Amino acid sequence: MILTVTFNPAVDQTMTFAESLTPGAVSRATDARFDAGGKGINVSQYLDALDADTVATGLLGGFTGTFIRDALADDGFATDFVDIDEPTRLNTTALAGGEEYKLNQNGPDVAPSVVDDLADAVRSHGPDRVLVGGSLPPGLDPDAIDRIAGAGEWRTAVDVGGDVLAALDGEYDLAKPNREELAAATGADVETIAECADAARRLRDGGFERVVASLGGEGALLAGPDGVVFAEAFDVDVVDTVGAGDAMLTGVLAALDRGESDEAALRNGVAVATRVVQRAGTSVPDFEGLDEDRDAVETRRL
Repeated sequence: MILTVTFNPAVDQTMTFAESLTPGAVSRATDARFDAGGKGINVSQYLDALDADTVATGLLGGFTGTFIRDALADDGFATDFVDIDEPTRLNTTALAGGEEYKLNQNGPDVAPSVVDDLADAVRSHGPDRVLVGGSLPPGLDPDAIDRIAGAGEWRTAVDVGGDVLAALDGEYDLAKPNREELAAATGADVETIAECADAARRLRDGGFERVVASLGGEGALLAGPDGVVFAEAFDVDVVDTVGAGDAMLTGVLAALDRGESDEAALRNGVAVATRVVQRAGTSVPDFEGLDEDRDAVETRRL
């Protein structure tokens, strides 16, 4: 079972506008939706849609936290969140004039003692794998992630900012940076795919058994014990990139949890992410026929 931890969840508001946004003008959306969001929550949603066993945990508070609880209850998969006093954050994505604008809150102030409660919640489920994803709310530092990773015998994956990756002290099963996070975590140049591969190898030396790096329209790579494999991206119409990295990570984790090879896991990740970027918001797409998409992903060793 794969359990996800989201320290700083969010209600994701996605608004679509017919025209470009103009400073000082009132812009009225032609469409708007609200989704339960946060990296770990997104991954659990996608895992559930892929028929993988998952539990979503993390910190929730206020009316926005209630919205997330209710939304995930409607989805019907298991959750075990720890209550906090301040409201969970609200993040907004505006799609206008062919551009994408992201406005994110920092999140509520959290006392470090809440990590002990969260570790207890994780232990109670006895997961095989734990994913810690997303930003840390004010009041917590990277030690909070190390504490979760060291609280049990599970294999821990992380999808966090590059500065946080560089500050972690524990031993981790997997890290999932994007290109910018890979550069921030290693200080390396990442202009070319070859440079990204070298940076991923360097990050592995920092305590990660595998590094999965998403490279946008160029594709993705996975650096593991057997070397580096690169996967080409599919040529599709991208509607919204929100959740794309979470979807790729979901596909990789689901395949690794089934005992598949690194190459098969990366192909699965690219296939899942491709489905997600073709729709707006973080709602879960239809994954029917995913095996055919996965088989069509082109990979090569670097």
